[in-house]
Amino acid sequence: MQISKLALRDFRNHENLELDFLSGATTIVGRNGRGKTNIVEAVHYLATLNSHRVAQDAPLVRHGLSSAQIYALVTKHNRQAEVELTINYPGTNKVLLNKTQLTRPRDLLGLVTTVIFSPEDLELVKGEPTARRKFIDEFSTLLTPKFINTRSEYERTLKQRNTLLKSLGRRSPSQQAQDTLNAWDEQLVIHGSNLVAARLLNLKKLTPRIIEFGETISGNTEPLEISYLSSWLPNGVSTTNDIENVFRENLKLKSKDELDRGVTLVGPHRDDLEIKLSNMPAKGYASHGQSWSIAIALRLAAFDVLREHDDDPILILDDVFAELDEKRRKRLIMAINNVEQTLITAAVVEDIPNELLSNQILLEDN
Repeated sequence: MQISKLALRDFRNHENLELDFLSGATTIVGRNGRGKTNIVEAVHYLATLNSHRVAQDAPLVRHGLSSAQIYALVTKHNRQAEVELTINYPGTNKVLLNKTQLTRPRDLLGLVTTVIFSPEDLELVKGEPTARRKFIDEFSTLLTPKFINTRSEYERTLKQRNTLLKSLGRRSPSQQAQDTLNAWDEQLVIHGSNLVAARLLNLKKLTPRIIEFGETISGNTEPLEISYLSSWLPNGVSTTNDIENVFRENLKLKSKDELDRGVTLVGPHRDDLEIKLSNMPAKGYASHGQSWSIAIALRLAAFDVLREHDDDPILILDDVFAELDEKRRKRLIMAINNVEQTLITAAVVEDIPNELLSNQILLEDN
């Protein structure tokens, strides 16, 4: 798949920007502050309805305004689609697909597929579990768009349950409050178990490719491993029914602690992905260069699975070549050969390998 035209209105620093993209590799070159990352951020937003840089939509809207627009002409399976997405903050976003308004913005998911590799990806190795949960959840959504409904239902239930727990304080709940808590418990178990089952299944699809790309990028010198890490779910439990049983039992065991602390202590919102390099925890052990290699392996694995599942995703490399040594650059170029469309950003042309310089967009200084 590919995007042939992109227009931004009041998105980040772009008041009015129109770009045409060709197939193959396109490099977007501009000094810091010119908005090259904002361009690929907009493309990625069409795929996930989330930014890879910020948690809220407010920073995406140009300062002083309340809405921003992303327009794209998308080609997938030899069919063309026109997308117009309006980000309203505050307010509800709106999506037009071929001039017809979608009932929910999330109905757009599945049309555009991207895999983005950016400096923020070092958080996948060095950062907190939130970054790694986001990685597996975004991948799951790209692979199966309805996954976002499962995650949304779990997050909604978790929020309601935490509100109830906080309102109870340290008191023993009345019968009515206990009945309400039991009802939220069951919803938490159902949606949470579906969420974990999907994560486990999709991590299983990713793992062989993560290992393979880890060997490719590192030169087969540092074995890479990845596994699902949970304080409440034993290894080997993977079916939805079994996860539900374990979830219920752990909620019972933690009920007193949860009432004391006013927060849910069991569930996928506390889980992690454990990454090991040469049998050592990558977080705290991997060097800067090794961390980049791991992050590349994770993203390329996601790209490979998505490519096999449907069509080539748009591959986005946001300001990454400047951080890679010559060996890692060459191995990355080999790994991304023959991708249908790749968007690459860099501050200067010299940061981009010659093999990827055929199509260029230069963002001039004002």
